[in-house]
Amino acid sequence: MSESRDYRDDISLAFTGASGAQYGLRLLDCLLRSGHRVHLMISRPAQVVIGTETDLSLPGRQADMGRFLAERSGVTSDRLLVYGQDEWTSAAASGSGAPRRMVVCPCTTATVSNIAMGASRSLIERAADVVLKERHRLVLVIRETPFSEIHLENMLRLARMGAIILPANPGFYHKPERVEDLVDFVVARTLDHLGVEHDLLARWGR
Repeated sequence: MSESRDYRDDISLAFTGASGAQYGLRLLDCLLRSGHRVHLMISRPAQVVIGTETDLSLPGRQADMGRFLAERSGVTSDRLLVYGQDEWTSAAASGSGAPRRMVVCPCTTATVSNIAMGASRSLIERAADVVLKERHRLVLVIRETPFSEIHLENMLRLARMGAIILPANPGFYHKPERVEDLVDFVVARTLDHLGVEHDLLARWGR
């Protein structure tokens, strides 16, 4: 099957409005460079955070945004599909067409709550709901501290459903020298749980 038709190696990626836009952008770059086609969903708050925390100025139109981000990663634009928040006819919203792996990075606790309750009020929430109901892999890179009892209960509920709860907590045993090293630590752990090969970080004991 051609890459454009075989969704089994595709990965859905969602950016929400939590701080930590660098995590999501670095993850997107790694996924595209590793040969995967990415179905990207960016909430409006996430676009605001990207503009606040980085020097990027994303185009307003989805097609332009896709070309911009693909060019930034050095891949062809057909490798990146960008969806609007209400694009309910997209593959990501379909149980028979959605990628079998999805990651929300960074993920707000509000998004965690809505996914845990099955609200599906946005495409991001619907896409996550599809991955859960089809018994596929959902990784939530939560960027919040401290956690309230409500946050913890929602995360426990999702973990029991099979979601992987991966807070954006960088380690220091690799002796990071730059902020980018801390970002790569979290992205490397995320790629591990998506089953994507990488060389961002040497594995412990190797």
